Amino acid sequence: MSVVVVGAANIDLISYVSRLPKVGETLHGTAFQMGYGGKGANQAVMAAKLGGDVTMVCKLGRDVFGEGTLENFRSMGVDAAHVTFTDKAFSGVAPIAVDAEGRNSIIIVTGANDLLSSDDLERARPAIAAADVLVCQLELPVETSLAALRIAREEGARTIFNPAPAREELPAELYELSNVICPNEPETELLTGKPAGEEAARELLARGARSVVLTLGERGCLIVEGDTAVEVPVDPVRAVDTTGAGDAFVGALATFLAAGHPLVEAAKRANAVAALSVQRRGTQTSFPAAADLPPGVLA
Repeated sequence: MSVVVVGAANIDLISYVSRLPKVGETLHGTAFQMGYGGKGANQAVMAAKLGGDVTMVCKLGRDVFGEGTLENFRSMGVDAAHVTFTDKAFSGVAPIAVDAEGRNSIIIVTGANDLLSSDDLERARPAIAAADVLVCQLELPVETSLAALRIAREEGARTIFNPAPAREELPAELYELSNVICPNEPETELLTGKPAGEEAARELLARGARSVVLTLGERGCLIVEGDTAVEVPVDPVRAVDTTGAGDAFVGALATFLAAGHPLVEAAKRANAVAALSVQRRGTQTSFPAAADLPPGVLA
């Protein structure tokens, strides 16, 4: 089960607060945590923790954050052969505030991530060609994600496109190159102008995506493909920190699809993984390893 992730790697700077601050307000936090993040990096680490053969393609700054990120990939079992460095920008960072209910507010400064080039992607072509699944998001420039998806289509790899952070306007080709498009509720509404549900999902299918997986938080997810629409619920849990839950889902979904599971079954298992992640603090630190999963999730 081989997965390639083309995406951003950031350092998460997480502050825990009683409530999210208002504009212009200064609050005392209750705790601080620094961790490795970025949607692409998170999804790669999640897939690796589940036992996937995972390659990350990203760009880091030549700074302490970049060196630490590279070491983190290696320690998590992610193939970093296509993790490259630049001295033209700092590594990406993401200051995050998390309130007492586990809700979050995030600012992303992408930095070196924006400098991942078409040449970098071409050098990664053999890894993409060998992959069962390629995963892309929108923390990189749109043209970079498009180039990666084009290579995957040319080489016959299945694609998952996670349109996050959301943008109102996306090139039609992004949808057409997506075997699976996987937005959350706000992203779905921004893309379609409709509430996250079957009608919105069918709008995404009409734009060219082959399958749609709408993640619905504590309600699980909705899968729409062809003439079918399937609700995939998740067992209720008490959320401590929802940061990275969507990335846990996408990374797990990629792993289970790469392992050969049908989309609905893969999503059911990804739900279980994401539910475990929200019961712990942090981003990658909250992601469960294969040994943490309930019986049957990996089988």
